[in-house]
Order: sequence, then structure tokens, then C-alpha cells
Amino acid sequence: MYLAVSIDAHRGVLSEKIGKLAIDHSQMDSSKQIVYEVITGYTGKALNGYSYLTQDEEHTLLTVVDVAQSKEKSEPHYVGVSVIVRIMGDMVIIDRDQNDKLVIDALVQAGIPREQIILAYAGESVPEVTV
Repeated sequence: MYLAVSIDAHRGVLSEKIGKLAIDHSQMDSSKQIVYEVITGYTGKALNGYSYLTQDEEHTLLTVVDVAQSKEKSEPHYVGVSVIVRIMGDMVIIDRDQNDKLVIDALVQAGIPREQIILAYAGESVPEVTV
């Protein structure tokens, strides 16, 4: 199940809903809260569209989905994922980052130690996931 999150760029209001269910983020631990706040900063109104945050119920997988319109007839509609971040224990794994301001820089600036960040998209080793 995913949580749809959007930011009203004009009012700076965070709106979170799964149907009629609102999520209380005060129960997240501090590192998850920092990651959530940083990734939320990559959402909102874009040049020709909007960027949306999605996440799983445990708040350990966050993605930013971009939806845009183009004036080009060959590709009038664009949808893509610009950010994929996972939290495994005390590690933050960045699987994808296609932004001018890199997520790693924003996370470090917000207080996440570089030693706790893995750049999977750049080839850094990711711990095995056991299911």
C-alpha cells in the first residue's frame, strides 16, 4: 500500500491521505523523519507538471514520481521516477537520484552522517535483503 502525499506550493500545506486515513508522522524515529522531510522537499509544482511523494506503510521506501505535460507532439505526456530512497536499519540507500541538488547533499546537510548513506545508483555496495 502506498501513501499519496502532495504539497500545495502556494500555501506550503502538506496534505496526506489514503482515502480518508491520515498518517501521524510523530511516531517515526528521528532519522526516518529527517529522510521524509528531505525527500518531501523534492515534491510539489514543477516546470510543466507536479512531483508526488509515495511511500510504503513502514516509511522505509520513498519515491518521487514526476508527472508533466509537454508541448512536443511526439511525447506530450511524461511520467518518471526521479528519486528512490530506502531505509534499512540505520542505513539510507539512495537507489535513484535525478535531481540538480543531489539527495545525498540534502541528507548530510539535514544531519544524516555520510557513513549511513549508500549511493546504490553510483555502485556503492548495498547490504543483502533477507525476506
